[in-house]
Amino acid sequence: MATSIDVFDAAGKKSGSVELPAEIFDVQVNVPLIHQVVVAQLAAARQGTHKTKNRGEVSGAGRKPFKQKGTGRARQGSIRAPQMTGGGIVHGPTPRDYAQRTPKKMIAAALLGSLSDRARGERIHVVETLIAGDAPSTKDAVALLSSVATSKHVLVVTDRADENGLKSVRNLPTVHTIAFDQLNAYDVLVSDDIVFTKAAFDSFVASKTKKEEVNA
Repeated sequence: MATSIDVFDAAGKKSGSVELPAEIFDVQVNVPLIHQVVVAQLAAARQGTHKTKNRGEVSGAGRKPFKQKGTGRARQGSIRAPQMTGGGIVHGPTPRDYAQRTPKKMIAAALLGSLSDRARGERIHVVETLIAGDAPSTKDAVALLSSVATSKHVLVVTDRADENGLKSVRNLPTVHTIAFDQLNAYDVLVSDDIVFTKAAFDSFVASKTKKEEVNA
């Protein structure tokens, strides 16, 4: 795997290069770990507000719908019983929390494994900026991404202060934007190419390198 990649300017021309730290972009990929983290992330995103009414919650009288004997019909005790039309639901869903406890080290390892997989496939890209001017331009951003990333689904990682860059790509249906400090394994895996702005790349690498030094 290449230890460095080219950096492109807003016109799509090479303007330099950056190093890909091995401790971030060349770690061992643990597929079961990544799967567990992604499943936990998707589970945590579920609202869990599903609810059905049981026989004690549906509307209806508590009396017998008809007498016990003499009608020729099966005996019934309540119109709120599950087998009756408009009756309660048996074993239906109730509100619950789907969140799973996932240690921070597992989440971090899954992210680095996902980035390493994309880096080995030469799917990590860095650009100086998404647009050249001071005003948002979706047209310029599309031209740049088309020249840098060849796949359809692109994840653009930006700095929080890059408002013009965010406005330039936020309406593109095949482009997902995220701040560098919110980068996660799921968004990396569902995207074919990862495009960092130079500011976001430097901040991301600095944050991960600092954490490695603290843990060491």
